[in-house]
Amino acid sequence: MEVQWVEVEASRPGPPRIAVGLIFSILLGLWSTQALEMSVGKIPFLEAVNGSTVMLPCTYASCIGIDNLYFNWQFNDNGTMQKVCDSVIVSEASEPDVKIYRERVEFVGKNIENNVSILLWNITFEDGGQYTCFGRNPKEKDKNHSAIFNLIVVDKLQVVDNTLTIIIASAVGGGIAALMGFMLLKNFTLFVLSKLEEKNKECLVTSSGIDNTENGLSGSKADSKPTPKKK
Repeated sequence: MEVQWVEVEASRPGPPRIAVGLIFSILLGLWSTQALEMSVGKIPFLEAVNGSTVMLPCTYASCIGIDNLYFNWQFNDNGTMQKVCDSVIVSEASEPDVKIYRERVEFVGKNIENNVSILLWNITFEDGGQYTCFGRNPKEKDKNHSAIFNLIVVDKLQVVDNTLTIIIASAVGGGIAALMGFMLLKNFTLFVLSKLEEKNKECLVTSSGIDNTENGLSGSKADSKPTPKKK
């Protein structure tokens, strides 16, 4: 019995497959840009004095809008997440009915500004730690996102010693001023020297003209003598 080997060439992705992959990538990118985003600002931490009142900022954003958006604040108590507050925002034009689960907490957000911030009154050292602002949007097939804000509670704010910074800034400023003064003095010196050189050239030209004039006059006097008469 003779066995015949048949070589099978592997299929290569043709133009249709490449086009489908490209369209899928574009749709995935558009979907990711429309996803819900929670933000606590550019500076996600705050250092506050014990006994003061602070605000924990948080805002949400969605390109396609919200529908029964659920949000909450949670506090990380040594690894255990404790709910601070939560609510559901029915639509972009409605105000949420927020439930508070901790003392000295007040909801100060405004839905018209996509704001779900909270206020902590008379903070203590136990209030210091990590707070998470969480959101879930059913309109985006329950896409969710969270942002973390760190609260640092101290006995008193430390006074930052800016002596070294002032010394460095003064030294740099003095160096720049000295360099500018040197450049001005150099330019002024070059200007004066150029003027003096021009004046010397003018004097040389004037003296040369006077010498030529005197030589010409003496020659003319010699030529103007009458010729002797022949007897």
